[in-house]
Amino acid sequence: AEGRDAAAPGAVRAPAPAAAHPRRERQVHPLLEKLATLYPQLFGARFLPLQRGIYEALLERHPEELPKEELKIAMGLHARSARYLEAIAARHPRHNLEGEVVEPVATEHVHHAIVELFRRRQARTQDDLRPQLIARLVDAIDASGLEREAYTEQVRVSQPQALALLDEAFAERGQRAAKREALLRAFEASGQPTVEAFAEMYGMNVGETKRLLAQARKA
Repeated sequence: AEGRDAAAPGAVRAPAPAAAHPRRERQVHPLLEKLATLYPQLFGARFLPLQRGIYEALLERHPEELPKEELKIAMGLHARSARYLEAIAARHPRHNLEGEVVEPVATEHVHHAIVELFRRRQARTQDDLRPQLIARLVDAIDASGLEREAYTEQVRVSQPQALALLDEAFAERGQRAAKREALLRAFEASGQPTVEAFAEMYGMNVGETKRLLAQARKA
């Protein structure tokens, strides 16, 4: 019936749904394209965290090619991009213009990048991404080497919702630690001569078992 109505003389055709129109390609700031040409190891196919003060370094090196105000806008877009935030969240170290490692990414920058990426991704799906968020935060906390009070102070969160998120992450971290400790006790009590034999006895992945036992011993 729908096909006959659409073909009938004088029939008014309904506008095509928005989803039928091709999605516009996102335009890249011209200066970011230039930076990708000048520094492909930093702004190319793969983004890397940049040293603090990179804006001034770029202006000093390319005063004619990179207009000051336009560069400020371009660098702001770059720093807020999902690809750059992902590089921060993954705890890749900061690099200078030569592509050399200069310093680790600060704990607070890692934390806020993880939370911001979660916020954006959760807004685009009905799936509950919170477990993934908590898992990434636990890894970030472990990498920081900080306990609850010091970590909270370092990342500078005070809102109830943000603090509740930290409560959840530290609770999950505690549960992981308890499981690793229980695994270590089970291995020591098993009488098995090797981790491989122990893992085979319980049908566990050898590599993962070794990793968890190493973490338990370190703790």
